[in-house]
Amino acid sequence: MSQTPENIIEVNDLHFAYGKREVLKGINLTIPRGKIVAILGVSGCGKTTLLRHFGGQLKPSRGSVKFMDQVVHELNNDELYKMRLKMGMMFQKSGLFTDMSVYDNLAYPMREHTDLPEELIHDLVLMKLHAVGLRNARNLMPGELSGGMERRVALARAIATDPALIIYDEPFAGLDPISLNTIANLIRKLNDALGVTSVMVTYDLSESLKVVDYAYFLNDGVVVAEGDVEEITSSKDPFVRQFVDAKPDGPIAFQYPSKPYAEDLEINK
Repeated sequence: MSQTPENIIEVNDLHFAYGKREVLKGINLTIPRGKIVAILGVSGCGKTTLLRHFGGQLKPSRGSVKFMDQVVHELNNDELYKMRLKMGMMFQKSGLFTDMSVYDNLAYPMREHTDLPEELIHDLVLMKLHAVGLRNARNLMPGELSGGMERRVALARAIATDPALIIYDEPFAGLDPISLNTIANLIRKLNDALGVTSVMVTYDLSESLKVVDYAYFLNDGVVVAEGDVEEITSSKDPFVRQFVDAKPDGPIAFQYPSKPYAEDLEINK
């Protein structure tokens, strides 16, 4: 019998470019089974591009991503479809179907990907909604939900089919402090209760470090730092310290690379 791989995802020397613009420049990281791993970095550092390689939406120009010992970019369409059924996704803007009720949003993946009878789907939907504290909101439409409620419904849908891996793309963006703390605690509790593996892509360092087991920092297309929570918070690395302390000056530049400002002004005269 084949052994279950220790790492659910392995990224090896991953390179990718949009045209001439190189975004990923040799990413190496692993996602251990059963853990919550954060991928941190400022906007535009390649976090979402990396996620798209996890699901096979993009193919690397060099290197590879392995999911459960399968090289993702080598899979054909049928194999890729089966692989994606093992993943759940909580989108940055929730991604709920606006013309479906909360109930039908959760029932949809079960109806689409399983042969379960409607009676069992009903019980499973209520179970998932109960896990996020919204069982009695099942008949509401997405437009009737607050921002925090919408995120919790999106979280419930991400776990609807009991995936092996759950991916959270900026799960805390735009939330008030109470909703943010609720979502963070739910991510941790659900990961431990369901025995799944979670990847959290975010720029919210303070909240993510409350729930994750390990963190990677991306900058300019490479991993510049990594470690567990204690290692990150005590790190002396200039990049990590700038991120942890929210300093305006440091290795992360505020300005997009360009010629000196004075030169641009002279050109327009």
